[in-house]
Amino acid sequence: MAESMKGLKRTHRCGELSAANIGEKVTVMGWVQKQRNKGGIIFVDLRDRAGILQVIFEESDCGTEHFAKAEKLRSEFVAAVTGRVEKRAGAVNENLATGEIEVRAESLRILSESETPPFPIEENSRTKEELRLKHRYLDLRRPDLQRNLMLRSRVTAAVHAFLKEEGFLEVETPILNKSTPEGARDYLVPSRIHQGCFYALPQSPQIFKQLLMCSGYDRYFQIARCFRDEDLRADRQPEFTQIDLEMSFVDQEDVLDVTERMVAKVCKETVGVEVPLPLKRMTWDEAMNRFGSDKPDTRFGMELTDVSETVKGCGFGVFTGALEAGGSVRGINVKGQAEMPRKKIDALVEFAKGYGVKGLAYLAVLPDGSFKSSFAKFMTEEELSSLVSAMAGEPGDLLLFAADKLKLVWSVLGALRVELARQLEMLDPNQYNFLWVTEFPQFEWSDEEERFVAMHHPFTMPMEEDLEILESDPGKVRAKAYDIVVNGMELGGGSERIYQDEIQERMFRALGFTTEKAYEQFGFLMDAFKYGVPPHAGLAIGLERFVMLLAQTDNIRDVIAFPKIKDASCLMSEAPGAVDPKQLEELHLQVTE
Repeated sequence: MAESMKGLKRTHRCGELSAANIGEKVTVMGWVQKQRNKGGIIFVDLRDRAGILQVIFEESDCGTEHFAKAEKLRSEFVAAVTGRVEKRAGAVNENLATGEIEVRAESLRILSESETPPFPIEENSRTKEELRLKHRYLDLRRPDLQRNLMLRSRVTAAVHAFLKEEGFLEVETPILNKSTPEGARDYLVPSRIHQGCFYALPQSPQIFKQLLMCSGYDRYFQIARCFRDEDLRADRQPEFTQIDLEMSFVDQEDVLDVTERMVAKVCKETVGVEVPLPLKRMTWDEAMNRFGSDKPDTRFGMELTDVSETVKGCGFGVFTGALEAGGSVRGINVKGQAEMPRKKIDALVEFAKGYGVKGLAYLAVLPDGSFKSSFAKFMTEEELSSLVSAMAGEPGDLLLFAADKLKLVWSVLGALRVELARQLEMLDPNQYNFLWVTEFPQFEWSDEEERFVAMHHPFTMPMEEDLEILESDPGKVRAKAYDIVVNGMELGGGSERIYQDEIQERMFRALGFTTEKAYEQFGFLMDAFKYGVPPHAGLAIGLERFVMLLAQTDNIRDVIAFPKIKDASCLMSEAPGAVDPKQLEELHLQVTE
């Protein structure tokens, strides 16, 4: 039978007690992790968000009534215990922060009973994630998940403190917006009052934060909720949170400076990691050519080497065919792996095919200096030696090559080097390699839309020296855009913004917008730009990704209280769901087959 607290007050959380509290009378409350009845003495592990505490019940201390209640305790019962802190009689439990002490119970109240939970509440649970997400309220009791969410809270507190010290103002922007065509797919919200019209949930506060700069707020920030109706991956959710900021009368250097100091402060204050400043930088071209990725993991080498000139005119048709079609031949050197079993190499070939290439070519330089290769019969000994030399190959090395369109070659080798580093255990989770990637392309070609689209968004300022080719050669225009990257993950990004009417109109034209279409979508921003706009720039960091990194988890759901799964549904609440026909009628909507 559950009891009430009847005025009883908790004095400490379970994990907050230590040897310094020995001799004190305390009241603790929490969930029963486990109960062990040793006959005449009952041991109970009581758990709350601060940790686990051992409580002991003996009839001579707590009396017959309370001892009898302790015998009834089961996993996940909620209990309140009053007793005295003592030095632990048995061996110290070094796995617990409270391992030196225990509480000798004097009284017990069972505040709530529990059915047997569908899975054990324990760290590093092996229970299938689907079952845990179905009962997320239980899963969230696990100490490792609680640590993640408490870390998230500390991160946001540190961000608030830092940005306020730097003169930023926290301003909320609307959740119900107008749909815009650029970027990912919008989540739409039908309007009951405006028949046939829809709001869109924000993909970011981009336009509003630029308007705040037009309004003179100078330095804005927001821990902003954002929504994108796109296919999910391990590090994506349909709703997510950004550390969003914008600054006036600044350039790229100012944004990079304040951002990297904020990141360093958060890392130091929350997990004790020192981030050396200033952060390293590389251009987008350098990142792609060296690592095949605009979010390079620089914790290990295995960089890409362009061997197109070396193999030009060789006898291997795969290489020469790719070059004749305007493509590229590049490789990576996997040091010391020349004797990798053929089965593993075949698995790497299949991995590469998943990125759209037809396969991989390999050349192993055996310890005796001889070659084992998938294409040796098509090339002369001299050509093979030149290729090994171009790759800085030595006896014992495995050389892997991709030949195709340059974007595909970058993509497959960029992914392959990370996969190999994972397999060869070269990724140190305690190493944090932050860097800036700068000078992104302004545009990328969309085969689907048969036009150039903005790589970031249409308000990004091009590099001044590239303005003259904005219309004539848009594919070569570089943007004043920058991403902050760590360990192969894009943490966030931003840009200097266009603030001159003439450049913004040229940008819309380059993207295929007529003036009328641009005004239809962004008229209020373009109108605002007629009334004096300061130079401004900004950035947004993905909060969940930042916390993932600091918590050393590769699953974004581990740092979100109530996450969605890959189909954007919630297993616990069963959202999304059907609604009452009357609600649809009020919204002037009809669901069709």
